[in-house]
Amino acid sequence: MSGASYNTESFVDQAESIILENISNEQFGVSELAEAMNTSRSNLLRKIKQQTQLSASLFIRKVRVEKSMEILGQTSLTVSEVSYKVGFGSTSYFIKCFREYYGYPPGEVGRRGASDKNQGGASTRNRQLVAIMFTDIKGYTSLMQTDERKGVAYRERHREVFDTTTKKYNGRILQYFGDGTLSTFPSAIDAVRCGIEMQLAFREEPKVPIRVGIHSGDIIVTEEEIIGDSVNIASRIESLANAGSVYISDKVYDEVKNQDDLISASMGVHKLKNITKPIEVYAVSNHLLGDIEVPNSKNAKGNLNLKWPSVAVAVLLISILAYSFGLLNGKQGTNSSATWNDKSIAVLPFKNDSGDSSNLYFVNGLMESMLNNLQKIKDLRVISRSSVEKYRNTEKTIPEIAKEMNVGYILEGSGQKIGDQILLNIQLIEATTDNHLWAEQYDRKFVDVFELQNEVARNIVSSIEVIVTPSELELLEKKPTENLLAYDYYLRALGPLNSQTPDGLRQAIALLEQALEQDPEFALAYANIAISYYLLERTRIEKKHTEKINSYADKALLYDSKSDKSLIAKYFYYIQTEENELALPHLEKALEYNPNSSFAIQMLADFYFRIVPNSSKYLEYALKGNQLDVAASDSVTLSYLYLNLGNAFIQNGFVNEAILYIDKSLNHFQENYFAPYLNALIMYAKERDLQQGQKSLLKEWKKDTSRLDILQEVANFYYYEEEYDSAFYYFEKFVTARETNGLNVYPQADIWIGKVYEKMGLIEESIGFYQSYAEYCENDQSIYKSMSLAMKFANEGEIDRVIEQLNIFAKEDSFQYWTLVFLEVDPIMNNLRGITAFDEAVEKIKDRFWENQSKLQASLEGKGLI
Repeated sequence: MSGASYNTESFVDQAESIILENISNEQFGVSELAEAMNTSRSNLLRKIKQQTQLSASLFIRKVRVEKSMEILGQTSLTVSEVSYKVGFGSTSYFIKCFREYYGYPPGEVGRRGASDKNQGGASTRNRQLVAIMFTDIKGYTSLMQTDERKGVAYRERHREVFDTTTKKYNGRILQYFGDGTLSTFPSAIDAVRCGIEMQLAFREEPKVPIRVGIHSGDIIVTEEEIIGDSVNIASRIESLANAGSVYISDKVYDEVKNQDDLISASMGVHKLKNITKPIEVYAVSNHLLGDIEVPNSKNAKGNLNLKWPSVAVAVLLISILAYSFGLLNGKQGTNSSATWNDKSIAVLPFKNDSGDSSNLYFVNGLMESMLNNLQKIKDLRVISRSSVEKYRNTEKTIPEIAKEMNVGYILEGSGQKIGDQILLNIQLIEATTDNHLWAEQYDRKFVDVFELQNEVARNIVSSIEVIVTPSELELLEKKPTENLLAYDYYLRALGPLNSQTPDGLRQAIALLEQALEQDPEFALAYANIAISYYLLERTRIEKKHTEKINSYADKALLYDSKSDKSLIAKYFYYIQTEENELALPHLEKALEYNPNSSFAIQMLADFYFRIVPNSSKYLEYALKGNQLDVAASDSVTLSYLYLNLGNAFIQNGFVNEAILYIDKSLNHFQENYFAPYLNALIMYAKERDLQQGQKSLLKEWKKDTSRLDILQEVANFYYYEEEYDSAFYYFEKFVTARETNGLNVYPQADIWIGKVYEKMGLIEESIGFYQSYAEYCENDQSIYKSMSLAMKFANEGEIDRVIEQLNIFAKEDSFQYWTLVFLEVDPIMNNLRGITAFDEAVEKIKDRFWENQSKLQASLEGKGLI
């Protein structure tokens, strides 16, 4: 196989060789290639882009497709067999990529002969990846009929400017035809800047009304002609342009959108003649050429209408949010307006009195162990470790800290470990008065460390007059291990474990394994190893540590069945194996043994949002977590804490509260990855301004076009407007990305995708999506199953069964507010609106929601949560 088409250097040749070595592995992508080449992902992307003008993923696809051509020419394998042989998991996607690259499907290779099978080696054929520009004079034919002399002058002026400017930007003029031109450029940026400069020149006298269209892609150059879909697309785009403007395709836009000197605006999605899929077209300008006039068209981006998102709004959002921004660190929540009694305490980070920084792990570990002891007392509210961390080196006063954390008492400490001796200074301070209730200096042997911790706990509960039950006292006095060396390894592991970085988790596992060598019955060590293994692969599709998680969790429970960490470890195992019914009791039991465990509370919030949706319980546990996690170390973290609360409130129809928290989220960190997306949805729920909501969402998607969460929403919006060309354009992007990356996300959207494909005449494909949706309905065990079935039956025209399922859904509790907001606008339901039984069922659903919301509000107020 030849890569000579791109005049590559050794780096690209090496990359190509490695790809070929892994050609049949469909999981071998950009990250794997970077690792195999011992380089960073960013360096790989940069070098491949420089040398091939392709992204790394497109370069890998190019190598796969060219290899497939070689195999097709040498064997009798079927197209399906070849597609899997070169690493395409989907035959249909392989055929699509092959057609885009060669201009015809792989099934035609045999009929076209050997001359087409090796494009790079033929002397009369050359494949090039370029930016293609078409220009012409608007109204030229009519002008020649009315004023031939002026028409000729226009054409001469056109060619004079065109020739000079094209050469300046390294362009190559391929054809003149009447008033038009065809040229190519080595880069999209050169082509765009050339087009803009030409238009500036044509504004000078004699002014010429020129249209410019640019696309980026493959062309095949022969001695007789220039062919390929990319040429046709550039021509069609040019025909859409206004005189004096430069129009570009979405592919060109993706390559130039980050250029500070360029201005662009979407002209909408268009179905181009003889081009299979719709294409989004943009106008591009700069500060000299001036503003862009956006047409008042239903296809223009600014006029798209926002419709309802998936029933489980932003599932990807929270699954990423939960793990990437601290849900497992206990960092959710923010200050609550609830009033607290005095039985609340924050344990500030202990200070290291030793000049030896290596002693810090012991002081930190001792502080965390004392905090964990206090958390087991239900009558005492204990602020989480992560919330107090920001005060490690603070200059704030005790009253200021207490006010920020809304607590009645502060525990301060400092200490050091010298040999087997522990020196510890502890003081309990009443927050409102800054009075020291007691202060104690401890000089104990390390062997007495557990008794020391218990003594401090007893002094605290006595001073605050906290009620400690006999069962809580039993948990407080239980030693985690009899082996002090094992306990020392455990304390060393806490720092890297709390970091939750991959390196930190691996380091923690190694230290905890050493602890187990000293004490094979150390439950906390087993539990934290299981948790670490879960966290290491929580975002991976392929799970490698499932059995390890189970084994370590079982041993943790064997040696301490009343440890919240042991129970959480087993919970994670069941979550990994998707045995949700078995998972939940372990989490609830963990909270019973540790009522202040923000870890367990936030896992319950996550469970009731992401795993088994229950919007009221999601809000309740999010607010409970808020009581314990009241501070954030920086505005970025705080922004995501507010985001989570805003999401929990909007799901339950508390629109004003949701707006309050989403505004706080954006105020603390404007670059929050998810807040603008959720904000657009919340504002629609309040204002029902479809155009403004759509404009906001599209703006967010353009920041990162790899985001499938927003992409599928954009497709939905077009679908609800019944603009099926545009819906198909976005859904096809979504389907391709989902299939390419092996993702099982948004299966509930398959019914809408199927409907759009059906409208586009792709009947066979639409049937596949309908079948997929039917399987989704069959497997759905959530409270939304009857709603999903209602949509399925509506699409099939079974009116009685639709109404039956809606009436079943009307008896459900704790469904999301979005169901109410968007139920009435889905085109699938168009034929049912106005039918009395249907309208009555919808009203029952609305009444049920508001009745439940009223009960939820009363319950939350009674528990002091709002």
